[in-house]
Amino acid sequence: MVRSRYLEIADTVAAELAGAPAGSRVASEHEIATRFGVGRAAARAALQELEQRMLVRRVRGAGTFVNRRIDYVISQRKAPSWHQTVRDAGATPRSVVRDVRRCALPAGEAERLERPDGAPASMLVRQYYVDELLTGWSNEWIPADVLPDLDNAVHAVESVDAILRQMAKVRPVRAWCRVSYALPPDEVTAGLETESHRPVWLVESLSKDADTGRPVLFSRTWSRPDAERIVVELDC
Repeated sequence: MVRSRYLEIADTVAAELAGAPAGSRVASEHEIATRFGVGRAAARAALQELEQRMLVRRVRGAGTFVNRRIDYVISQRKAPSWHQTVRDAGATPRSVVRDVRRCALPAGEAERLERPDGAPASMLVRQYYVDELLTGWSNEWIPADVLPDLDNAVHAVESVDAILRQMAKVRPVRAWCRVSYALPPDEVTAGLETESHRPVWLVESLSKDADTGRPVLFSRTWSRPDAERIVVELDC
């Protein structure tokens, strides 16, 4: 295989995909091989090149699709709402509840939330989609004294920020945040449908009530780097 040939194919397909809606199906290896008169190895290398450029996304068992990478902006001036932040980036958000249950706060989460170890809380596990492409996974803890019943609410309203405002009568603001690039745990790797050796964005965030300063939510969110670019704005 001549190295430049698969790059030429990748450049041609990339130009054709420019402006295509996110989630549009991309030609398969077989279709590319037939169209350009090359072997499957060259077609596969061209698709891998497009994937490395973050222009396409391969979905196991479904095919290859046009990818769209958004800027996910973290700022104290913006509400700590995943759904609203994605909409502000010009994309369509969707979240799926994978688990919601009452639990005792682990030591680390309790310290962040300024509650005693083992204090009652709700733990919410969600999977995130942007323009119907899988992008993230989160674990979120809300103390029971803030919102006693989260289960029914999250099945009616997707945005936890909206639930806290409407049901708990608080105004969440981002009080603390840490962004890192890390290998996710096995459960998250499976939930993100990525390889175990590939690091992802990890955003740990604490929200407090703007009026009382009381912590109301602590979250850990893992995001695929081919779906989101994390942008942190420091307000001076």
